Amino acid sequence: MKLGIRILLGYFLIVGLAGVFIQRVFLGEVKPAVRQAMEDTLVDTANILAELAADDMKQQRIADGNFANRVREYAHRKVDAKIWGLHKTSLDYRIYVTDVRGIVLFDSTGRALGQDYSRRNDVYLTLHGGYGVRSTRDVDSDERTTVMHVAAPIKDGERLIGVLTVAKPNSTLQPAIVQSERTILRWGALLLALSLAVGLGVTLWISRSLGALQRYARAVTAGQRVQPPQQGASEIVELGQALESMRQKLEGKQYVEQYIHSLTHEMKSPLAAIQGAAELLDEELPEMQRRRFANNIRKQSQRLAELIEKMLALAAIEHRQALENAAPLALAELVEEVVNLLEPRLQQATLTVQLSVSQPLPQMYGEVFLLRQALVNLLENAIEFSPPQGRIGIALEYTTGGAITVSVTDQGPGIPDYALGRVFERFYSLPRPGGKDKSSGLGLCFVQQAVQLHHGDVQLRNRPGGGAEALLTLPVNIV
Repeated sequence: MKLGIRILLGYFLIVGLAGVFIQRVFLGEVKPAVRQAMEDTLVDTANILAELAADDMKQQRIADGNFANRVREYAHRKVDAKIWGLHKTSLDYRIYVTDVRGIVLFDSTGRALGQDYSRRNDVYLTLHGGYGVRSTRDVDSDERTTVMHVAAPIKDGERLIGVLTVAKPNSTLQPAIVQSERTILRWGALLLALSLAVGLGVTLWISRSLGALQRYARAVTAGQRVQPPQQGASEIVELGQALESMRQKLEGKQYVEQYIHSLTHEMKSPLAAIQGAAELLDEELPEMQRRRFANNIRKQSQRLAELIEKMLALAAIEHRQALENAAPLALAELVEEVVNLLEPRLQQATLTVQLSVSQPLPQMYGEVFLLRQALVNLLENAIEFSPPQGRIGIALEYTTGGAITVSVTDQGPGIPDYALGRVFERFYSLPRPGGKDKSSGLGLCFVQQAVQLHHGDVQLRNRPGGGAEALLTLPVNIV
């Protein structure tokens, strides 16, 4: 299972458990809180009514006095109230009064007159100086029929003369409780969905950052030029930069070791030739041989200088991860400049260049120095393999994919099959026609590195009609 999915599942599990726990706590508190509020209201109501009933109780006319009449009128009042979205159409208080023995003297419903309520908690506790309250079911098997009773003492001065109880069914609170529970569940579900969305967003963000780092590591393993992730979690960006720094140090060490090995190997042959010729020059030699050995030293020294120069240029470009001095340029003009630069060599080899541009080319974005040197290397390669009186073709074309192709063709012997897969290897060089010395084997490698920095492609292949073709594909805009 991917790390991003694990993070998402873990986050969702934690948020889900927390949401369920919080909802249970809230739902568990709703019913007690509502009943507590009702009980508090009943306490106030009972004590007010006890004061209002005191005069009739003193005069022993609680059953038919002014208080009883007002309570009976209350029971027949019509009400139409909207309370926090709930519609109330009935009055639900039941009020009854007992004497000091617990006998019911007045009942607003008329069903308990004359009954002994002295053992009911609301009356019993109040008669004994306590807080009288009870909650009793009208139907023993149905919790929804519970009724809350709150009593208050009726006094004549300091003397207890009776008890007034206000009762209200708990079922009248059920709509408010249900509404509160629905509201809590609805908002809880919304918060859970929002938490999931936030978790999904954070997970995708982290996964994208880790994916960028993973792609960077794979590209580095494959030897590609890539930059470490620049966006995402700061820790991921820092990790990418640390990996890039480590890669550069490791590659730099390995690169130096490889180059020292390659350079010493390639320098052995010309140094041996120079050393042998120099030793012979110490002896008495005919003028003709002396000149030949001196010329040999000069040619081998030039070969060494060329080798070192091209190795330095290749080393500089191989360590670059991106273009440094890129700017808009006209590729057709750059090709013409390269042809004019190599005109003396073309004349010396009795070669002609045929340049064709299929259509007006757009400006491209690139580094002039690298592209110029790459084109020089390709044209020099074509010159070395072309026969006298031959023709070198250079064709430029703008493709529909937003790239410019540069084709350099010659009329030489072509590339042997065994060498097709190795022409871009460092220090790999083929014999030149006419017994010419091999090149340093670094020119085509430089071309490949320069083109890759421009996010392009280079191919070297044989032409059906003979000769070889080098094909460069360079995107106009570098992404």
